[in-house]
Amino acid sequence: MKYIIRILFIAIVILISVGYYFKNTGDHITGDKLVGIGILVSSFILMPLFIYYRWKDKKVKDYMLTEENLKKMRDYDQNRENNNS
Repeated sequence: MKYIIRILFIAIVILISVGYYFKNTGDHITGDKLVGIGILVSSFILMPLFIYYRWKDKKVKDYMLTEENLKKMRDYDQNRENNNS
């Protein structure tokens, strides 16, 4: 999955770069289409794949502010202040 994301990212960067090259050489319609396709692919394919890859097998509860997590944060801050004094 990691390699698919990297290859897709490189392909999108190349596609957008080629689109801007076409825009600079005078073919604005083709350049706009290539840049637009690159942006759409990055938004609707690359980003969901990346989010899925980074968040799979994670516990969402660890990232939520529950009473238990707030207590852990307060205890951690108190221990840090006591060690620094």
